[in-house]
Amino acid sequence: MDRFWHCAPFARTISGVNIYGNAHTWWNQAEGRYARGATPRAGAVLAFAASRRMPLGHVATVSRVVHAREVLLTHANWSRRGQVETDVRAIDVSAAGDWSSVKVWYGPQGGIGTTAYPTRGFI
Repeated sequence: MDRFWHCAPFARTISGVNIYGNAHTWWNQAEGRYARGATPRAGAVLAFAASRRMPLGHVATVSRVVHAREVLLTHANWSRRGQVETDVRAIDVSAAGDWSSVKVWYGPQGGIGTTAYPTRGFI
């Protein structure tokens, strides 16, 4: 049987970012410990903010930067409960192009989801 993953332990395992706790706390916990910013890079963790749809936030690791406003993510517990998804598309849909709002590939839909999720940035 495959392991049931939550996003935070999975992101910690594959990224090396040694932060614990719910995903929405990672951005503040990273301050002074890890570089943070709005520019994607392979290996960075994208920290999603808490929202009505995701009260605990979400974290996902960047597999590859496609271009300035598109990355591929590897993450767990997103569109397949407890499962890992590798190299799924995430698109920056923020007005300022600062990765503060993203849409992410959603398995049951077979494409980019319709919801824009707030993010804090890359750790």
